[in-house]
Amino acid sequence: MEGIPHPIPRTVEEVFGDFKGRRAGLIKALTTDVEKFYHQCDPEKENLCLYGMPNETWEVNLPVEEVPPELPEPALGINFARDGMQEKDWLSLVAVHSDSWLLAVAFYFGARFGFGKNERKRLFQMINEVPTIFEVVSGNGKQPKDQSATHNNSSSKSKSSSKMQPEPLTKAVKMSPPPKDDDESGEDEEEDDEQGATCGACGESYGTDEFWICCDVCERWFHGKCVKITPAKAEHIKQYKCPGCSGKRARV
Repeated sequence: MEGIPHPIPRTVEEVFGDFKGRRAGLIKALTTDVEKFYHQCDPEKENLCLYGMPNETWEVNLPVEEVPPELPEPALGINFARDGMQEKDWLSLVAVHSDSWLLAVAFYFGARFGFGKNERKRLFQMINEVPTIFEVVSGNGKQPKDQSATHNNSSSKSKSSSKMQPEPLTKAVKMSPPPKDDDESGEDEEEDDEQGATCGACGESYGTDEFWICCDVCERWFHGKCVKITPAKAEHIKQYKCPGCSGKRARV
């Protein structure tokens, strides 16, 4: 995806330098250049990706056509979720995927050039010393090391459980219906409605073991996999619009 060839990093220090350059470019896109980045992520365009370059620049572009790609590819279709979420939540979601992509690229180079156990460990330690893009974008900095151990022991379970359980979901996001003791008749009615639903993309029937999401505009249900929405993404979506309704809205 990069128009100008960059030197291929071969040592731990070179790979970390490549990581820092790409990271700096991605942070620019999501902070100082955020207005430009936002406008380039038009939901009416095809699947777009955010690329960070080793020279601390960034670009929004279509994914590479070669299969398999020369480098791991960043998250595909970041533009589709832009208008269905609050801007802050959308930027945080892109930041998380950008962090994952940076690690994938760094350890791709490590695997390609045969880094051993100690080299991989040293590379991860160097990467772990800098804040993640998500921490920079969201303002959630790292905890001091002397406090992290006691804090994690006392509250990690409660904290993780509260984060993993999304807030009460509306019809926009739906997974397998959780069992409830109250309002059994209302639940039965909802279950019957779900069982008769079919995916608006592939036409297959509802399955309780699959993640589904409902469009707030046309009220049709879709497999998450068919519209490229994961449970993690769905937690940040305030109002979901399926690809068809997003297109209709833009053409009106």
